[in-house]
Amino acid sequence: MNTRTPFSLLLGRSILGRVLAFRDEAVILWRAFWHPETPIYLKGATLFAALYLVSPIDLIPDFIPFAGWIDDLVLVPLMVSWIVRMLPPHVTAKPVRATVNRRY
Repeated sequence: MNTRTPFSLLLGRSILGRVLAFRDEAVILWRAFWHPETPIYLKGATLFAALYLVSPIDLIPDFIPFAGWIDDLVLVPLMVSWIVRMLPPHVTAKPVRATVNRRY
């Protein structure tokens, strides 16, 4: 009996996991951008990542089929992950709703 997982399943899991992680990191980055205690250099890096994504100037031009999109699919998630890792912990913490115990 072969206990190896097919390469396509491993690749599929890692891509799906990376997409879900990128989605969560993008939400964290959006909230952190508007947080008043986020350092200005990280806000600038966030703007740079967003502008790089929509900019016509890339490391590999977009008119080259597929290769031009690969740098956007690789570099932008790497930039977002790096920025999220550099954020202070109190900026990335989720807000906690205060609960009140009422007696009836």
